[in-house]
Amino acid sequence: MICPDCKVDLVKSKHDDMDVDSCPKCQGLWLTPLELQELEDEAFDLGDDGKGTLVFSSEPSARKCPQCAEPMRTFDYRDYDLELEFCPQGHGYWLDANEDKRVKALIGKEENNLSSSYSAEEKWAADLKYWRSGSFLDRVKAWAVGPSRRN
Repeated sequence: MICPDCKVDLVKSKHDDMDVDSCPKCQGLWLTPLELQELEDEAFDLGDDGKGTLVFSSEPSARKCPQCAEPMRTFDYRDYDLELEFCPQGHGYWLDANEDKRVKALIGKEENNLSSSYSAEEKWAADLKYWRSGSFLDRVKAWAVGPSRRN
């Protein structure tokens, strides 16, 4: 496979415990869809459903797919300000040097946001359950006397 920028052969290399194809000149990475998922999973433990949509929209790119040499498409990774490219044939994703670190940082931030959201939803559900149990008047009276007397 050939680097879409430098036009040199990509080499197999170890990157974050994954075997990937990388450019020895520009340090770009060619990741298969599974490798991109593995990269994200290093920073995101809440499952694939919580990650959101990978590609919202795309535009033509001047770069060619290292695998099939067809034109790739550019997109904003998960609607963040990180432009990546992918092969429309499904062969993979091109990441320029250090964009893998940005992917991990962004998906880690997304996990933190979701974790906070889940915590807030769980607290709200517990509060609703509390206020809905027993009579409403009993709950208001318990609230008025303070948290140590609530049950």
